Amino acid sequence: MKTDEPNNLTTIFPNIVSVALAGLKQRLRQDYERAYPDLREIVHLVLDEEESKAWELSSFPHLLLPDLVEAHIAKLNLQPAETRHEETFAPQDFTETDNCEPAFALCA
Repeated sequence: MKTDEPNNLTTIFPNIVSVALAGLKQRLRQDYERAYPDLREIVHLVLDEEESKAWELSSFPHLLLPDLVEAHIAKLNLQPAETRHEETFAPQDFTETDNCEPAFALCA
């Protein structure tokens, strides 16, 4: 079955990354504004500056943005905000298994 528009990864991938980055940036903004409510404008400037830097450094800016923001915040002599979101991480018991049998792999 043919479709009118081909599934073009060169247009889909940047959109996926942009959406992921926007969501991450929003969560970071909320976290840092909660930690430093009087510095709202500075938080916005830091996030925008570091987002630009992340895009320059990588095609995966969402992987770099939290560390870049944290480093910038440290330069301002501020402590990093608590950014751990329970809903974005695997549950604590994620690595636990009920199966105690060893697994073997044979290589030819």
